[in-house]
Amino acid sequence: MDEDESLRRFGLHPSAADLGEIRGLLRAQTQLVQDVQDTELMKLCCVQLFNAGHLDDVLPIWQAKESSWDAHCALDVQLLCGAGLDAAKAHLVADGSPAAAEALRYLADCEAAGDFDDFSVDRQARWWAEYYLDGERAEGMET
Repeated sequence: MDEDESLRRFGLHPSAADLGEIRGLLRAQTQLVQDVQDTELMKLCCVQLFNAGHLDDVLPIWQAKESSWDAHCALDVQLLCGAGLDAAKAHLVADGSPAAAEALRYLADCEAAGDFDDFSVDRQARWWAEYYLDGERAEGMET
C-alpha cells in the first residue's frame, strides 16, 4: 500500500476498526532499511494515528521516527502528541523504558527550542488536513 491508497482507504480520521491495520503498516515500514522505507506512507500513518489520539501510539511513532535518518526528518515531533503534549510526556514518564526516556528527552529539547509554541492538537490536525487535502489531492477524498 502506498500513501495515496492509504489516504483513499482510511482518510485522515480512520475508524477504530482500521487503526490496527495502520499500526501494522507503520510497524512494517519501521522495520525496513532506509532505502526501502516509504517515508511518505510512514508520515501518513503517523498523522492517522495522531488524529486517533491514543497514547499507546506515542512509542511506535517515536520508533518509526528513529528508524532511519530519512524517517527522523520526515516525521514531525508533534506527531507524538495526538493526545496532547502534556499527556504524551506523562505517558512517556509512566512507561519508564529507555525508548520512552529518549523520546521524553527529545520532546523536552524540542519544546525548549520552540517547536511546540502555540501547539494544539486541533491546530495541528487542521494543518495536516490542509497538507493532505489541499487542491487536486482532495478530489474524492474525505477527512
